Amino acid sequence: MPTFQLADLLRPHIRTLTPYSSARDEYTGTEGVFLDANENPLGSTTATGRYNRYPDPHQAAIKQKLGLIKGVRPTQTFLGNGSDEPIDLLIRATCQPGNDSILIVPPTYGMYEVSAMLNDVRLIRVPLTADFELDATAVLKAVEPTTKIIWLCSPNNPSGNQLDLEAIQRVIEGATHSLVVVDEAYIDFASDPSWTAQLDRYPNLVVLQTFSKAWGLAALRLGMCFASEELIGVLNKIKPPYNISAPTQELALEALDHVDEKNAMVRQILAERSILSEQLRAMPMVQQVYSSDANFLLVRFDNAKHIFDYLIEQQVIVRDRSKVQLCAECLRISVGTSAENGTLLARLQQFQDSGRWTVDAGLVASQ
Repeated sequence: MPTFQLADLLRPHIRTLTPYSSARDEYTGTEGVFLDANENPLGSTTATGRYNRYPDPHQAAIKQKLGLIKGVRPTQTFLGNGSDEPIDLLIRATCQPGNDSILIVPPTYGMYEVSAMLNDVRLIRVPLTADFELDATAVLKAVEPTTKIIWLCSPNNPSGNQLDLEAIQRVIEGATHSLVVVDEAYIDFASDPSWTAQLDRYPNLVVLQTFSKAWGLAALRLGMCFASEELIGVLNKIKPPYNISAPTQELALEALDHVDEKNAMVRQILAERSILSEQLRAMPMVQQVYSSDANFLLVRFDNAKHIFDYLIEQQVIVRDRSKVQLCAECLRISVGTSAENGTLLARLQQFQDSGRWTVDAGLVASQ
């Protein structure tokens, strides 16, 4: 591919920005009398009393351990407050408000659009095909000189499928003046390999992952961003000084010692996904259960809104995606435990046995 120059994408003032230097940047040791950061020397008002010191601003221990698991270098790794932080930072680093654009392929994760709107960045939308596949030709044709980032979610949310690898590769190789972000929040549940293996090959490639799904750490809000060392350096320069708390770092380090347990949970979720998918397909009021490479299923029903409302009444909470592009009459259902999935199926069976779904579907058809 033609030579990619990150500097050409960055906003001019970002190139010359002098980052904030925290106390823990200036002294990185762990021993000594710490009188440099205006911390409380007496401890903290917690049972352990040990959170009075600022955390490592660059999360070196996590990045070292994570690199061994992911096959990436610590210098290729950025950790954020959820994936939402690197999403926002990438836009702020590259997109001039009121001038530049990003490209999304709906239906997709909604935070790309929200972050663009917050930063006054124009959106270019190139929908996925009817079967939720990536149209690489259409994407590359839609790219403009102002398009700084192309966002691809794979496995995709809300459809659940991995985007075609060759189509993603075409976009990466064809978009020589844009970053291409592949959001792999659900990669642990998929069969295709992660794009992290291609970071050294493609300097415009960015890969997002998260601790929220397979690792079971959604409450911690810890996201991963993998990219060229040059781009990671930019993100480190513009991030808040202490963006990852000490308790989050401690628990993440603990989790990374239990890869086998994470993998076992993934296997269990995949088994439950298969059972749930099969049982949903057997229901007459289900039009389609889409193939999934994630920990959820996108399901098209006869009259999804009535079914959604009924499930809410029964305190079974799913996500109504019926107003999302290409997702008419669709509910997104997370794979739960065997007992939770059983409750869902029982409530759906009750609704179906009541006959309401046929009446409701008829009313919808006549409107």
